[in-house]
Amino acid sequence: MKLKDIIVNCNLLDLTGNKDLDIDKVSFDSREAAPGTLFFAVKGTQTDGHEYIENALDKGASAVVCEKMPKALREGATYIRVDDSSYVLGVAAANFYGNPSKSLKLTGVTGTNGKTTIATLLYRLFSDAGYTCGLLSTIENIVDHEVVPSTHTTPDPVELNALLRRMVDCGCEYAFMEVSSHAVDQHRIAGLHFAGGIFTNLTHDHLDYHKTMANYRNAKKKFFDDLPANAFALTNLDDKNGAVMLQNTKAHKLSYALKHDADYKGIVLESHFDGMLMKVNGVELYTRLVGSFNASNILAIYGAALALGFDKDELLVEISKMNGANGRFDMVHSDSGIVGIVDYAHTPDALENVLKTINEVKTENGKWKTESSPFSVLSSPFVITVVGCGGNRDATKRPEMAAVAVKLSDRVILTSDNPRNEDPEEIIRQMKAGIESSDMSRVLSITDRREAIRTAVALAKKGDIILLAGKGHEDYQIIKGEKRHFDDKEELTKALKEK
Repeated sequence: MKLKDIIVNCNLLDLTGNKDLDIDKVSFDSREAAPGTLFFAVKGTQTDGHEYIENALDKGASAVVCEKMPKALREGATYIRVDDSSYVLGVAAANFYGNPSKSLKLTGVTGTNGKTTIATLLYRLFSDAGYTCGLLSTIENIVDHEVVPSTHTTPDPVELNALLRRMVDCGCEYAFMEVSSHAVDQHRIAGLHFAGGIFTNLTHDHLDYHKTMANYRNAKKKFFDDLPANAFALTNLDDKNGAVMLQNTKAHKLSYALKHDADYKGIVLESHFDGMLMKVNGVELYTRLVGSFNASNILAIYGAALALGFDKDELLVEISKMNGANGRFDMVHSDSGIVGIVDYAHTPDALENVLKTINEVKTENGKWKTESSPFSVLSSPFVITVVGCGGNRDATKRPEMAAVAVKLSDRVILTSDNPRNEDPEEIIRQMKAGIESSDMSRVLSITDRREAIRTAVALAKKGDIILLAGKGHEDYQIIKGEKRHFDDKEELTKALKEK
């Protein structure tokens, strides 16, 4: 592909060299450079790509996009100066892959919690209805029905557009993707054309990156500000930032809510561990998902599906058949009558939502039961929560996570999540700062997560509920930079069988 065709709509400030070059690869990693490569010098959070321009040229890169020209220009190389390399990378990557998002009905889901569930269930909904679809999510990327491993909530622009290109080539009509605040701020979605956007909620997370909640909110809002007039913008009015997302969008405005008037209004009628009965715009719907946070997710799915042209009568039937996303309120039953729940909750708000749901559902006149576990107890069951916090991430939420766990649980075991390069015991110490001294008798600290899970099972009796929070679908732990296999559901299932 000609360089001049790749840099269309890239707002160039200067070009030195040959714009008729043949380019067969775009990259922002100098280690991947080769003859025919267009290298982007991008300023990242850890390194500055401008420091690697010479490395890329040494490997044969044909052209360089940068914000600041090197002092000495290499003979035969083409240099393009732009105002923002990361933005231009997004636009150029889309151009290089033939702007695949223009050939898809691409829906983006953004917010602190609920993104994975909504994107995944929309994919399943449309796939089950016979449409060829794609998914880009925290858990996995799917091209038609082919699973592609996922490393980030939103991939980098090159990988993202390559995946979208594969979707188009496979005949996909719809695609659903999670849009993280980092992706918006770092222009990973620059150059993409969206058919719609969904806002879930905004709670404490990622302040290690965004520094303030205002910055975090504005990153989400920018996604809606940039939507085209022919797209839809669907927002959650139960969140105080929901209306803010729609303030400057040109897209068709839609809303959903459980507590407020909205285009898609929901009411939860009954809630059990096996599902709930709710009304959506006055029509009853039974879903296998549990909790008010999932009722909100159902409303988002319902509204988005209608906006994308899904048949209204068929929609309620299909939603009633759906199971939740992997690692999201994922139930593990046992012969001993203990119920385990594995959930990705890794923010204070998400943890509070899951624990509130457990506490709301668990008791009914001093006893509880489910269809799959018909045990009942005369006294209210205990909730035992196993929770940790990730290392090298927002540390300010650590005491909040512990405080929520203690407030809404009978027993709490503080343990490791993904400590990464931090001392796991120090992370636990910071979590303990959120716990009142009067509550410490209900708290254990067990650094080894496997041992923490086994201890929770040993403490549990018939009818109790164990919540493993924080890792959800993840099948690994990162300790001292080493990635090791670890699966919460696998470990819990094994411990329950051995009890």
